[in-house]
Amino acid sequence: MPVFFITADQIQNGTATITGPLCDHLSASLRLRVGETIWLGDEHRQRYLIKTTHLDRRLVTGQIINQLAGPAPTHPAVILGQALLKGERMDWVIQKATELGMAFLLPIVTSHAIVRPKTERHHAQQERWQKIALEASQQSERWEVPEIAAPCDATAFFEAQSSASCRLILSERSEGLSLATVALPSKLNERVVMAIGPEGGWTQEELDQALTQGFLPVSLGKRILRAETATLAALSVIQSRLGELG
Repeated sequence: MPVFFITADQIQNGTATITGPLCDHLSASLRLRVGETIWLGDEHRQRYLIKTTHLDRRLVTGQIINQLAGPAPTHPAVILGQALLKGERMDWVIQKATELGMAFLLPIVTSHAIVRPKTERHHAQQERWQKIALEASQQSERWEVPEIAAPCDATAFFEAQSSASCRLILSERSEGLSLATVALPSKLNERVVMAIGPEGGWTQEELDQALTQGFLPVSLGKRILRAETATLAALSVIQSRLGELG
């Protein structure tokens, strides 16, 4: 069963209180009934099994009958720098990368990007992507929801990640190291940053900027993959090597 996310302040004295869009989803779409149980999760990696005690279109309340603490993280977080993709491809990448366990996604506006959202649309687009990540987290029963940042340009992205212990950039047709064998960190306070380019690939200037900031070129092999396929292939390889898959 999916785990629905709330905030910790919605739990008071053994009772969960749900309002807003989640309330409407539970009552109208899922047709939840009084006496039925659902799982809720909060930002502190706590999970609650509640038995519904009241339900209408504006309010759902439930009594907590079980509580679980999430397991402590055992591997470094994976940060995904994803070049903006056209149409539903970006939505699909965010959904699937969330299921695969990414911790944070930063959308990158690159020189070869087909889509270039206007600055005034960044906040609305970010909220939409965050909702996709929320729904994917609930469906895949994650203990937390990854954060989706507002779009930024490639230069700003590379500079912002200069303190990460492992910075990788996927570069097609390059002599980069294999992603299957490149050294990865193992400490929890470290992070793996993986940058994935657009359909048209990185420009030489963008690659030079990445190298200047300490990014290491890596490859998935000789086969040329679509941008969205490359993202999930790369993330799967990293997560498997870190022990999150397999």
